[in-house]
Amino acid sequence: MTRPAAPPREARRGPVRVRTLRLGDPKRRLRFGLIGLAVVLTLFVGRIVQLQALDASAYAADANSLRMQTVRLAADRGAIVDANGVTLASSVDAYDITADPTQVQDYDPTATAAALSAVIGADAGRIEELLRTPKSRYVVIAEQVEPAVWDKVKAAQKSLSDENRDDLVGIYARPHSKRVYPAGSVASNLVGFVNAEDKGAGGLELALDEQLSGRDGKVTYENSLGRQVPTAGEKGQDAVPGDTVQLTIDRNIQWYAEQLIAAKVTEAAAESGTIVVQDVKSGEVLAMATTPGFDPNRVATANAADMGNRPMQEAYEPGSTSKVMTMAAVIEERKATPETEVIVPGGLPRSDRVFHDDVDHGTWYLTLNGVLAKSSNIGTILAAEKLGPTQQDANRKLDEYLRKFGIGSKSGINFPGETPGLLPPPQNWDSAQQYTIPFGQGLAVNSLQATSVYQTIANGGVRIDPSLVKSTTGPDGKTTPTPAPVRTQVVSPQTARTVADMMESVVAADEGTGNKAQIPGYRVAGKTGTANRVDPKGGGYNGYTSSFIGFAPADNPQIVVSVTIQAPVNGKWGGTLCAPVFKDVMSFALQTRKVPPTGTKPPEIPVEWKP
Repeated sequence: MTRPAAPPREARRGPVRVRTLRLGDPKRRLRFGLIGLAVVLTLFVGRIVQLQALDASAYAADANSLRMQTVRLAADRGAIVDANGVTLASSVDAYDITADPTQVQDYDPTATAAALSAVIGADAGRIEELLRTPKSRYVVIAEQVEPAVWDKVKAAQKSLSDENRDDLVGIYARPHSKRVYPAGSVASNLVGFVNAEDKGAGGLELALDEQLSGRDGKVTYENSLGRQVPTAGEKGQDAVPGDTVQLTIDRNIQWYAEQLIAAKVTEAAAESGTIVVQDVKSGEVLAMATTPGFDPNRVATANAADMGNRPMQEAYEPGSTSKVMTMAAVIEERKATPETEVIVPGGLPRSDRVFHDDVDHGTWYLTLNGVLAKSSNIGTILAAEKLGPTQQDANRKLDEYLRKFGIGSKSGINFPGETPGLLPPPQNWDSAQQYTIPFGQGLAVNSLQATSVYQTIANGGVRIDPSLVKSTTGPDGKTTPTPAPVRTQVVSPQTARTVADMMESVVAADEGTGNKAQIPGYRVAGKTGTANRVDPKGGGYNGYTSSFIGFAPADNPQIVVSVTIQAPVNGKWGGTLCAPVFKDVMSFALQTRKVPPTGTKPPEIPVEWKP
């Protein structure tokens, strides 16, 4: 069967539809376009209104902060001078080289660091690190450089600018000051030093920092393209310089004392040494020397252990130099006189031990004056026991006098790190201390305290608080003297005179332990000391503290000198190590202060008696 033929393909699709093309409404499109344009214009106008009206002050302030720069003006630190006006510490002109990292970063920090390093000699990598400090307007590149260094930087800036190069754009400097110590190591441990911020960090620089520092100011100036605009002017507040402080120290005596104690410490292979020189009538300290010391101009290379002031910061057991206080107490309480006879055995059993003198001996027949002259520990214990009907009463009475002499208390100078020493309450004295404290073991003093004891005896029994500052002078030129020191009558003038006469026997008598302190033409009163030394590292006794303290002229006292040597190896006796140093320092001080010999003869007080 034959199938009918299929219809054409076109016939199967049906009739072809023709689409009509409709054109958009131009008015409608125009309306949408205008609306969109209006919205955009409204946003622009709103932003302009915000910038010009609402946020104008904030943006103006931001722009001003980029254009104006404010930096601190450091006040010139006040000078420290000696009693004669000789400068011991002062400030000289210097500059801090600074940078504005935001300005430098607009150019090339690497090139700036390289150019600046070539001029000031600092590490370029470190400079670049500072120049790339984020969100900073002020960094210090170099502190306290000499004016000549800043002059080189300015010259390099001009040279580069003439070549249309911006390698040193954003580099500035602020006038500053640099602390210098013209005398070098002389009095350095007393004067002290400053830190990198020019603030006191040790010694009197620290103790008097508020007076010396002054008051900082500030300056604001305009800059453009990283350079200060010279015609825009500056405004701010001037810095107020610090006060000038005049010390009681005499630089010449200080220098001489330092030379002698350094030489003796070296000779004795000792650990350290100190010398204190004090005016008897005023209490003023004329010298306070210690060795080893340091140079405050080179603090970075100094040994930290040598930067303190040992005469006020180091406590030690004084030994026999402390016996004068026991003698003064016994005589003031009328328990004995210089001629009182004392039988001194070779050993004295007390409590759970037997006490001995520094040299072995049989029975001595000494006067109380002889006990002091020969520095007998046993004789001193026997004398101290007379201060009360019981041992406890005697302890309390001796403690009373020791504290009146200033033992166990700070000097009142307010020196940083000053030690008050050690004097426990008498009820806490153990079985050993109640017998050792009378002859100078079991308590601790610093060198200034020990010297002050002898100033008291030399000054008719009147203790004058020691002083280091004579006056201060403000930036207005007005000088203010230091308030008068506190005066305390410790013992009567008669007792002080009697003890002074006994101390002359220590120096003048052939049996005395301090005859190497004799000064031709002058009467000298003094006392030797040789004490067991507490090891500051491990505790316990190890080595010795050797000392000699005295005053002259003995019949009209003017000057006190103390010499102390810690842990000597070559020798140990205060009479052989320290008395000769005392002699030389006292002789120099008497000549410097123009103190004439009195021409009188010392009293003759017996040292021994015959049974």
